[in-house]
Amino acid sequence: MHRGATFALEADDVRFPDGVATREVVRHPGAVGVIAVDDDRVLMLQQYRHPVQAMLWEPPAGLLDVPGEAPLAAAKRELAEEAHYAAADWAVLVDAFTTPGMSDESIRIYLATKVQPLPGRRPAQAAEERELPLRWVPFDEALAAVLGGRLHNPMAVMGVLAWAALRAEPGHLRRADSEWRFAPKNAG
Repeated sequence: MHRGATFALEADDVRFPDGVATREVVRHPGAVGVIAVDDDRVLMLQQYRHPVQAMLWEPPAGLLDVPGEAPLAAAKRELAEEAHYAAADWAVLVDAFTTPGMSDESIRIYLATKVQPLPGRRPAQAAEERELPLRWVPFDEALAAVLGGRLHNPMAVMGVLAWAALRAEPGHLRRADSEWRFAPKNAG
């Protein structure tokens, strides 16, 4: 039906016991996000999101749009490109579908620790990534923003809640290279 730069819209005929129904599906390349933590703070960026016409606070994140790129490599690239940081330790926090009623978008959110700024200046970006204000948000403030309805980006919400659960009951992290059952087909 439509093929754009970021996604495609297709119509599928789905067989049910009582007949066939047409369902529109947004085909998405998938994405990764990074909950980068330093002591008791999480790194957030503010970015304009045109579909909702709002500036949203969110973690460094990006599409899996480099053919064959492994999800962990994409997460490291996004942390460097968007925030100008690197991390020594990585683990999987959450795998999820963002909107399974209409899209096949699958995301993986990583926890990055032992975070350090990269040398030099943060490189200039373009379009909605032109200016990404950065802020290290205290854990209690980030959690209160999720529960108070002030933090709306799904990767931020899922990531902060997963981090809260992990803090309450440590030991549930998966290795950074753990199998991703519903990984996008293009992920390396």
